[in-house]
Amino acid sequence: MATMNRDQIIKKPFNDFKNYPYGFARSGDFSIRESELLAKHGSLIAALMSGELEPESAEEQSLLAVARGEKAADSPVEKAWSKYQARINRPKVGSMYGRSRYTDEAFEISGGGDDDDLVVED
Repeated sequence: MATMNRDQIIKKPFNDFKNYPYGFARSGDFSIRESELLAKHGSLIAALMSGELEPESAEEQSLLAVARGEKAADSPVEKAWSKYQARINRPKVGSMYGRSRYTDEAFEISGGGDDDDLVVED
């Protein structure tokens, strides 16, 4: 597979189909402006994080520092990326119909061992 150059990565819209299959704008997690910023700048930030690109400006160095958690977010792009990271890394809520952390053994009723005291009359 051919490697992408810097201009191609910057122009490519960012999508996360695993966590947001219908897009950022339709998720309800982000405002319209935040979803636009993620789509526009997300590919660059992801490439900086993976090491595909090296930061060339102070703005890109700041984006990388925020993405790594070394610095608090200041710009709207940094805030949107921080919010995105917080959303995808939040703990998953268990379903009331899914598997429980309790096993069936925790709910067993322990008896006296013998069933001699049970009397069945016909």
